[in-house]
Amino acid sequence: MKKIDLYQIHKSEYVAPKKPVLITCQPAQYLAVKGKGEPGGEAFQAAIQKLYRTAFTIKMASKFAGRDYAVCKLEGVWRAPKEGLNNWTLMIRTPDFITKADVPLIRLDEGRAVQLLHVGPYDRIPESVARMQEFAAVEKLRFKGAHHEIYLSDPRRVEPARLRTILRQSVK
Repeated sequence: MKKIDLYQIHKSEYVAPKKPVLITCQPAQYLAVKGKGEPGGEAFQAAIQKLYRTAFTIKMASKFAGRDYAVCKLEGVWRAPKEGLNNWTLMIRTPDFITKADVPLIRLDEGRAVQLLHVGPYDRIPESVARMQEFAAVEKLRFKGAHHEIYLSDPRRVEPARLRTILRQSVK
């Protein structure tokens, strides 16, 4: 049985140089959990644990049914804070053969997006987002929708200066 790797299948969507680029994303489905609060806070950490526990349970059930796949990295969609709290949706991309009959899923259809690889601590992400906005303006595009982050590094194992995060923002 061959293991499916969604990063290989959708390689063009995960290309991320340190300079902003324009990409086109295909619709994708995700196992997801929504929440509010500080990144890294208690609710955030609990959501990550719940999400991975569910992702690996689904993966193993699928593997025993004859379809194996690699569990993807953690991703997050961030919306403007309301009532002083960060609004986030933490996600793990899943193959299309996992269905809503198996588990609740969400679909993202980001279409055209500006993307770049941010290297460094999370509190420096706004600087990278500003570079993405400048790039979009030059291309005569505007940001739309929520900000999307794909976490390539585990902050428990990697020093902040070396964290790698793909930043993605849909544009129109």
